[in-house]
Amino acid sequence: MLDVRHLTIELSTPRGPARAVRDLSFSLARGDTLGLVGESGCGKSMTALALMGLLPENARVTGSIRLAGQELVGLPDRALAGLRGDRIGMVFQEPMTALNPVHTVGRQVAEPLRLHRGLSSRQARSEAIALLERVGIADAARRADAYPHQFSGGQRQRITIAMALACGPDLLIADEPTTALDVTIQKQILDLLRELVAERGMALILVSHDLGVIARNVARVMVMYGGTVVENGPTAAVFARPAHPYTLGLFGARPGLAGQPRQRLVTIPGTVPELPDLPPGCPFAGRCAYTVPDCHAGLPPPVTVAPDHQARCIRLDAVAADPARRRTETPA
Repeated sequence: MLDVRHLTIELSTPRGPARAVRDLSFSLARGDTLGLVGESGCGKSMTALALMGLLPENARVTGSIRLAGQELVGLPDRALAGLRGDRIGMVFQEPMTALNPVHTVGRQVAEPLRLHRGLSSRQARSEAIALLERVGIADAARRADAYPHQFSGGQRQRITIAMALACGPDLLIADEPTTALDVTIQKQILDLLRELVAERGMALILVSHDLGVIARNVARVMVMYGGTVVENGPTAAVFARPAHPYTLGLFGARPGLAGQPRQRLVTIPGTVPELPDLPPGCPFAGRCAYTVPDCHAGLPPPVTVAPDHQARCIRLDAVAADPARRRTETPA
């Protein structure tokens, strides 16, 4: 259904070109769930915006994004607008910026139904109320005439989900959909997304920096750093035996209840480089304890760690032989 091949996104900056995403490839069938995880600035949200055709004007895209066989790279804006909200839906991180404060929520949920499905105002309102009820907005018929500021943060996120699902998209992208919510509301939103994906047979891309959210909600995960996928595979396999030094660093930095009292968290030395300053080879070279000169020679190719589990590292044998890595592995 979705096939991305060798996607590269280059941004023009005052300091020169910066590759925000480098050589990204993956595919999704209907009903598949994929998580993108990594630090801020690693390319997660830029990938999501590329799929939506919402990249900034200073972005140049190469590679291929095909949705049900249709090439999206280079597609005119009018054609992309016809796909957004129809075949591709997106739940944004902050609902107050995604919702228009001067329009009622009922009107905003109904808008894609009028634009993409040609429904009358009355028909679209009826469908919008049904969608609001489905995502858990109580007394939806009355509250459809309320404005975004009259809802709680969790309710506003439910409304953005209703908007994204209005036309029954083939692909739903959720970009950090629970970051600003407390843990109880977070669980409700994620449970709702899981139910709707199963119910409607959509593919889901969940963007998050929260490893716990990824572990519980997607079947497959891609770990990104410096615009590159450094590790990917089935979620259970990656969490049970992470292979790339960056993935190990992320897992080692997790606070846990089962660790030894006063056990220090693992930290990754150095800082995330600015995009124009990324090293020419492995983006993690220099911060990585296993760095050797060959790490700077070029972007490492994906190496098979286990069936359907790959990592971009030329020193996987040295990483695997290091006893220190055991602290970061999660029991299967």
